[in-house]
Amino acid sequence: MMGYGGMGWGGMGWGGMIGMVLFWAVLIAVIVWAVSRLLPGRQAPGGMAGSGQEKPEDILDRRYARGEIDLETYQAQRAALASARGEGLR
Repeated sequence: MMGYGGMGWGGMGWGGMIGMVLFWAVLIAVIVWAVSRLLPGRQAPGGMAGSGQEKPEDILDRRYARGEIDLETYQAQRAALASARGEGLR
């Protein structure tokens, strides 16, 4: 007595087994991809947001707006960034 018709996994044969494995692999991959795309706040490796990099001026503006640095420090650091980029030489 062979059980299940002697063809393995319910009589599907090798083609059916391979098809079933491929189906589940693709289904799981699509689910993982969809969940990773839908989660907010995901960050790319390196700590920067995946859509683009934040400029140093933006970080400085945000720190000043939060009150982490005072006006004098803010102005000094903005001037340092401008001179480092060559903007202060014009």
